[in-house]
Amino acid sequence: MNTEREITFEIVEKIGVIAKYQTGWTKEINLVSWNGSEPKYDIRDWSPDHERMSRGVTLREDELRLMLNHLKSWKRNEGFFLISQTKLLQLFI
Repeated sequence: MNTEREITFEIVEKIGVIAKYQTGWTKEINLVSWNGSEPKYDIRDWSPDHERMSRGVTLREDELRLMLNHLKSWKRNEGFFLISQTKLLQLFI
């Protein structure tokens, strides 16, 4: 019995590139719908054609907000501030 099922995805909105690699792959944050479900914030590496991807992290909006609050508090306590000019942080501040 084959229990593998095809995973489908749709990048609903490209938010930004976090890193670029010499291989052409990029680490990105996007809104992605997996298997037709509600889009979630998604951080992972993508091939140049977006046909292949690495394992990544998906977060609901409430999880992303909480993560950003933790990062802001942590950095503030360390004497640093997150750059609030990025598109991602502007969405949640």
